[in-house]
Amino acid sequence: MKAAILSSGKGTNADAILNCIESGKISNLEVVALISDIADAPALNVAKRHNIPSIWLDPMRKGARFTSESAQNYIKFLKDAGVELVILAGFMRILPPEFVREFSNRTINLHPSLLPAFKGKDAIKQAFDAKAEKCGCTVHFVSDELDGGKIIAQKEVEILSSDTLETLEERVHQAEHILLPSVIADIASGKIKLG
Repeated sequence: MKAAILSSGKGTNADAILNCIESGKISNLEVVALISDIADAPALNVAKRHNIPSIWLDPMRKGARFTSESAQNYIKFLKDAGVELVILAGFMRILPPEFVREFSNRTINLHPSLLPAFKGKDAIKQAFDAKAEKCGCTVHFVSDELDGGKIIAQKEVEILSSDTLETLEERVHQAEHILLPSVIADIASGKIKLG
């Protein structure tokens, strides 16, 4: 199965995925590219370290949205590469409806909360500020509703009385590095069906 990773940030989740492929924990999956909307995203260097093509595709707009031209560029690149699974790992753009349609039930997103709680930006901070007892992370299929697609799997992280925002973020990120590769392994093995 051919996959592409879309990432805007540090690339720690991409690193976790690629380490699992290299160690054999994920089989039957070829990552054909890591694509970023940020020209100097550290995630691009993570891909290079793993000998994965790292590509910056200009979103042609600041903020969370794409222009229609840039959306088409992303779609064309992924289709031309034969991508069957699109993995959003710290990708901070809202995918437009035409992208969601093109890769319907073949695009997964990692979100740092136990959805449907704390959708959108700064989800860990939202949970921390709300004095929630727990938070965690969710992998879900992408739909037209922000962080609203069908949930595939979740991993819970207890919020401790001793937690600072930084320690909580660190523990949620550790949970992400377990959950996302495990879901991808299940997709690649056919245990979780796409489409």
